[in-house]
Amino acid sequence: MVLAACGGGGGAGGGQGDGAAGVFADCKENPNTCNSVPADQLQKGGQISFALEKDIQNWNITSAEGNVFETAMALKGVLPFTFVTQPDLTLAMNEDLLASAEQTSTSPQTIVYEIKPEAVWADGTPITADDFVYNWKVQNGRDCPTCAAATNSGYDQVQSVTGSNNGKTVTVVYSKPYTDWKNLWSSGAPLYPAHIAAQQGDLNTPEGLAAAFSYFEKTVPTYTGGAYRIENWQPNVALTTVPNPQWYGSTKPALDRVIFRIITDATQEPVALQNNEVQVIYPQPQVDLVQQVANIPNVSQYQGLGLTWEHFDLNLANPFLADEALRDAMFTATNRQDIIAKTVGQFNNEVGPMNSHMFVPGQPGYEDVVSETGHGNGDVEAARKILTDAGYTGAQEGQRLTRPDGQVVPPLRIRYTTGNAIRQNECELFASYMRPLGLDVQVVPTDDLGGTLNSGDYDIMVFAWVSSPFPFANAQQTWLSTSSSNFGKYNNPEVDRLLTEAASSTDEAAARDLLIQADRILSEDAYVLPLYQKPTFIAVQNSVANVRNNSSLDGPPYNIQEWGLRAG
Repeated sequence: MVLAACGGGGGAGGGQGDGAAGVFADCKENPNTCNSVPADQLQKGGQISFALEKDIQNWNITSAEGNVFETAMALKGVLPFTFVTQPDLTLAMNEDLLASAEQTSTSPQTIVYEIKPEAVWADGTPITADDFVYNWKVQNGRDCPTCAAATNSGYDQVQSVTGSNNGKTVTVVYSKPYTDWKNLWSSGAPLYPAHIAAQQGDLNTPEGLAAAFSYFEKTVPTYTGGAYRIENWQPNVALTTVPNPQWYGSTKPALDRVIFRIITDATQEPVALQNNEVQVIYPQPQVDLVQQVANIPNVSQYQGLGLTWEHFDLNLANPFLADEALRDAMFTATNRQDIIAKTVGQFNNEVGPMNSHMFVPGQPGYEDVVSETGHGNGDVEAARKILTDAGYTGAQEGQRLTRPDGQVVPPLRIRYTTGNAIRQNECELFASYMRPLGLDVQVVPTDDLGGTLNSGDYDIMVFAWVSSPFPFANAQQTWLSTSSSNFGKYNNPEVDRLLTEAASSTDEAAARDLLIQADRILSEDAYVLPLYQKPTFIAVQNSVANVRNNSSLDGPPYNIQEWGLRAG
């Protein structure tokens, strides 16, 4: 999973006003192949500019702070990976990097990867088992305790990673089975170069690993193992990538360059699209924006529902929010249907309240575990009763909510990403729901989602997770007490146990049942309130070929090497 500051995704199903016409006319029926143009029918050269809604603050997407959707999209053409999620949400092995990836034993679980002989980093260094080993060490939680990895899930169950055949055969042995083994070293946690890491310190020591991990966070990549390399980076302006001359993949880029242009104000994206400053936009849809794009000539758009979900998070490091009764009351007073009606429901009539922390509607395992708690129903009287029963006073508008020990609950800050009008509205609505409880909630934007979450500089945060098709890995990353992506410091030993057991199960149906049990506890603990399955939106100029929706954490750049412009 990656953090979504603004938009992203898109699915095989569309909603109201999905605009599935033009080059996207067959995307519902053929999500993996719509807007396809054969390589011999593409223009030779040219460029495509893609609007990116976040500045890049951290270049290490395997770190908790750098694990931001926009950064992952920008680096999709740079960092190699084992598996990728396609638009229909099925998994595909990266056939440019790997000849095969197979489970050869179940006791102990053993996975063997065969790296293609021609796979190299741009400086000519072969991509080998060394790269798998380095990336395993900084994500397993043992070899580098100070490396704040986005997730340890799966990596902490790997017993050994060894290379043979000059490093082109990688054998991974697990200490206990891992259900989502294809998630490791995949596009959500791609490979960083071990030979560059080794220049920062001894990779057999925690200090050397930490130095390398930090280097990848702070340093604009001069390396590449993908179809593109970075030519230029201007903070808050643009990331320019050009074809990697050492690219070993079967599809050679037809474009001269792909530019990720930073446009943090989503309202300016249609203007940039109409003015040909960008040819692809991928914003969170808003009523005015969708209508603006519909009026631009020679532009196709598509709207859908996918694996991205919006939510309110509470920071339990705040001693006041550490009290479950207060959290319970806050979520009970929040009106999710009102939020939807005043935001995304204005342009998509398929969106409803989401009632699971583990699965999105339509996924196997989705079960409503939220409604039974009363959370999200906007019941102020019930919320007030929760507080008074717990000994609070002042739960009235115009008063100050006071704890049983006499301490007044101070103003709380709810934060959202700068330039996101829907999130701003969601925050203002949340603040309005809290006033009748005597709570003062202040709306404060941030321009650094990952940094703000990682530092805990918030009381309430609204953002989205862009999920992978790996629910067991997703759950461990998000909810385990030991995960660096558990930003609000939630800790429930029973949830930890259930998630760990699910991730090691060889019976997926039984594993899903374990997640549902954990989900019910998580809901009762009132840590995160799911809002809705996020509608997503893409628009392209009709000259753009082979760019399409992808509702997973891979986003449209999942096939960036195939992008091009129609000839003629």
